[in-house]
Amino acid sequence: MLEARGLTRRFGEVVAVDDVSFEVPAGAVTGFVGGNGAGKTTTMRMLTGVLAVHAGEVRWGDRPATAADRRRFGYMPEERGLYPKQPVLDQLVHLARLRGDDAGRARQEVLALLERFGLADRAREQVQKLSLGNQQRVQVVAALVPRPAVLVLDEPFSGLDPAAVDAMADVLREHARDGVPVLFSSHQLDLVDRLCDRLVVMARGRVAARGTTTELRESGALRYRLTLCDDAGWVREAAGVRVVDLAGPDAVVEVLEPGAEQRLLVDAVARGPVRHFGRVVPQLSEVYREVTA
Repeated sequence: MLEARGLTRRFGEVVAVDDVSFEVPAGAVTGFVGGNGAGKTTTMRMLTGVLAVHAGEVRWGDRPATAADRRRFGYMPEERGLYPKQPVLDQLVHLARLRGDDAGRARQEVLALLERFGLADRAREQVQKLSLGNQQRVQVVAALVPRPAVLVLDEPFSGLDPAAVDAMADVLREHARDGVPVLFSSHQLDLVDRLCDRLVVMARGRVAARGTTTELRESGALRYRLTLCDDAGWVREAAGVRVVDLAGPDAVVEVLEPGAEQRLLVDAVARGPVRHFGRVVPQLSEVYREVTA
């Protein structure tokens, strides 16, 4: 397990990351979301040792992470860190060897990943001659070799076409199934919703919310949708609820008092047929807006 414990980082008088704590469990995909300037990139750089920690610590398992531990971390920065004039294959094999792989095994793993991301025929080209999307694919492969103990990926889906997005999603799931802690940031909340077991939401340098996707959805306001055969305007006067949306026979209400939703249903049945009554489960985008407001 990778853990951030009270991480703090200042740039001059500005506190960019303020007492941030969260866990990235083994075998889970954790989404790291927040607006621009929320502190995500700075936090990821501290996790991987790119930036020094001013307070707090990064823990790997049951102890503080060491430089040797971090050599086994797969890290993908938001800004591309590749050598533009070096051939793709040579560069990736070199990076794999820096992390401890022998040349033969490194070459084999790199070629397999390039094939998977549709880049096998571009292996001997210079990075600068690739499209921006293909450069992003190479950057992804660089984070995946050789067999990282943890993955920390900053906007890995940015600039990828749908085929590469699917390949990337499969890779993240496979590493999680193999017991690797996976943390990735993204502004694409639909992808985060689809892929992640857990979420950490950042706002203004602090953790605004964290937990499983189910926990976060259930932590918000309790809302129900009621659909009748006739006009639902009378719901405005119902006790213990607040109307969030009302259109003809359809009403969405927020429960203000325990049991108010049951009283509302009883009243509705007494007035006539009820076509639908059920809890409204918020989308991840709604949860995000609420906790970062």
